[in-house]
Amino acid sequence: MDTENQSYLMFRHSDLLYCLEAHRVREIFPLPELTVIPDGPKDVIGSLNWRGKLLPVMHLDLRLGQPLQPCQLSDSIIVIEWQGMQAGLVVQQVLDVQTITAVTQEENFDYGRSQQINTAFVAGVAKVETDLAVLLCPETLIRQADEVAMMIWESELAKPDPSEVANTLETDWQTQVTAGQDGHNFYERYCRNVTPAERVIFQKRADDLRPPLDDTDENDQMALAVIGLGEGYFALELNLVREFINVQQVTSIPCCPPHIVGNMNLRGEVMTLVDIRQILDKDHSFAAPTTKAIVVEVDDIVAGIPVDAVLDVVSLSPTEMTEVPIAARQEGYFQGTAPYQNNHLSILDLSTLFSKGGLVVNQGA
Repeated sequence: MDTENQSYLMFRHSDLLYCLEAHRVREIFPLPELTVIPDGPKDVIGSLNWRGKLLPVMHLDLRLGQPLQPCQLSDSIIVIEWQGMQAGLVVQQVLDVQTITAVTQEENFDYGRSQQINTAFVAGVAKVETDLAVLLCPETLIRQADEVAMMIWESELAKPDPSEVANTLETDWQTQVTAGQDGHNFYERYCRNVTPAERVIFQKRADDLRPPLDDTDENDQMALAVIGLGEGYFALELNLVREFINVQQVTSIPCCPPHIVGNMNLRGEVMTLVDIRQILDKDHSFAAPTTKAIVVEVDDIVAGIPVDAVLDVVSLSPTEMTEVPIAARQEGYFQGTAPYQNNHLSILDLSTLFSKGGLVVNQGA
């Protein structure tokens, strides 16, 4: 496997730093309520109606052969894909996407634990600044016991209509809830200390992932990175994002418009930082760019966009998107808007923004 200069999703779990190849990640979302699979493999803690598809969910502790820590409201699920199969992975803290220049193979690496991680799931060890990250192998992670693989394949072959899927999953969930006295539901098995208020949040998260009965095919879903700029929420297509970085040692460029922050040396590559906030909202002034940026590649242009916060990775159906307000249509910098956590999310058209917004300067200037 060629691991040079690849992008990796970084996350922490049990005080260790892990990473996964970013192109293997389909989606990331907060842990919702799960439906326990009776007699399933011990590392699979449940299943989920993930936008109309049955998604088995593993817990990283159990998958790596470690003692299970109780699930928390702050946990996340990373959906990974290998050879057309998807599975969810419960982890504690998702960080960001970084480019790693080299990964080494370490057969006897000390993970700082009394119990060793099953090396079948480890593809190597990467140096990330002053830390070491365990590179997980998506192939062995997602290759489940025969029962789970068959469950995935059967769900693909059956292809019932959406109403049947919704009714089946809802019936299955009600069955699991009534089995609580035997420890067969999600809360009894995996988060016994959950409060009633937290249950409501877990259930709301699961409801949000279920598609409406007339939802479109999953191939129409857009994977988006959600960012904060000022007081606004914006999204850009995840396939345009190369990595998330910390901004350091920016060299200013003389005679440039205010939104051109300067140039930055990114591992030997000269990259222009452009602040898009002034272009998106000319009526407001903003503070100086923050120390974080998203590196994007649009139409063979590589640039860094300073952001106030990287908030989320979501999947959005075109049917959930509405037209932008008339006041924002003139330049055509937006593909549309969508609801996001009781707010409006503006989906950026980066190609138009870069071609018509005057964002790029001659890096040799």
